[in-house]
Amino acid sequence: MLTAGLLLLGSLLLALALAEGPVRRLPLSPALIYLGAGALAGALLGGPALASPALIRQHAASLQVISEFSVLVSLVAVGLRLRVPPTFAAWRVAWLLAGPGMVATIAFATVAAWLLLDLPWPAAWLLASLLAPTDPVLASDVQIRSDEDRDAVRLAVSAEGGINDGTALPAVMLGLGLLGLHSLHEGGGWWWADLAWPIAGGLLIGAALGLLLGVALRALLRRGQTLGRDELVYVGCVALAYGLARASETSTFVVAFSTGATLLLPLQQAPDSGDEFATRLHAFGGRCERLVEATAVTAVGVALSGLVQRLPLLLASVCFALLLIVLLRPLAVMLVVRQRVMPPRQRRLVAWFGIRGVGSLFYLAFVLTQGIDAALADTLITATLSCVAISIVLHGISATPLMAAYHLRQERRGRR
Repeated sequence: MLTAGLLLLGSLLLALALAEGPVRRLPLSPALIYLGAGALAGALLGGPALASPALIRQHAASLQVISEFSVLVSLVAVGLRLRVPPTFAAWRVAWLLAGPGMVATIAFATVAAWLLLDLPWPAAWLLASLLAPTDPVLASDVQIRSDEDRDAVRLAVSAEGGINDGTALPAVMLGLGLLGLHSLHEGGGWWWADLAWPIAGGLLIGAALGLLLGVALRALLRRGQTLGRDELVYVGCVALAYGLARASETSTFVVAFSTGATLLLPLQQAPDSGDEFATRLHAFGGRCERLVEATAVTAVGVALSGLVQRLPLLLASVCFALLLIVLLRPLAVMLVVRQRVMPPRQRRLVAWFGIRGVGSLFYLAFVLTQGIDAALADTLITATLSCVAISIVLHGISATPLMAAYHLRQERRGRR
């Protein structure tokens, strides 16, 4: 069964790659194509046997490690691509989205989960927290295009996705604490051990690591060294960020993102070789991102057919996901990002592109290893996978036409 599945899936993905020209003209994101290929493979090969909720629970520890590494690799790439100076004005919208915006989204989604999925309040909060992170990688048309790209929508969505993978941690730990699966009083209490230190400490450690490495790289480039092993620099950054975060008990995601966001800042003062090195580092990070995207989303597609065994729960989860994506996330953004901060058209786009992705898959796997009961675990699995899949479909279809219309309007305004 596994061999047949791999043969079928490989054939589907290669066929899509060879048909890149016609596919590129369609309003489809790569993530949507991977999801469809995975869902087709899962349906043809017996999804319930391949990826049932029970099997996901059984392998949760392995999935946690794989998904955490995947998020770390993606976060360094997102940080490298931003190259935004560490000023309040540059990061204001991103922090509004990843801070107050996330809290508002979790609060709204908690009520929705309580009503639609019949979950007790602590479990509803936990599910809402799992789905709080956003993922700009899964809608490529919304990503930062180049080092010079300073479009407000792309910057806000990319930076939010980089930050809120880490800022979701305190909410998840609070949910586990409310369920009695995590102590909210040890190590200085929840406010310090799960909120203040993991986020603030992670930012400081990651920024210091990125700047120190950037200064060292700049010094080597000025001495005429070529630094041809850009892939080693990239993997080394991921490993160092992960190790420092674990040693300091800070958020691995915050450390990784802030490392990537500051690494290339010193190289802006380097000679032309600094730009060449940054370009190669971006290219390697982009390839890593695409590999993570293809693997994770295809796996989600395969797992979807394993959810049909509990059809009533699946239908309720789909309703919950649609409510979260179409109404609750946009409402939260409109509440925290006011018109004086961002023009209405840009604000509406940022409100819409709350893409759910790999960060939610990591937190789902993490929670499954914390001793929650099987019934709640199955509900969390079904709701999370449904939400990620629906987000990929809705945002994947809408990203190309919406961003094309937005840029056309921006160009017309520029010509006036």
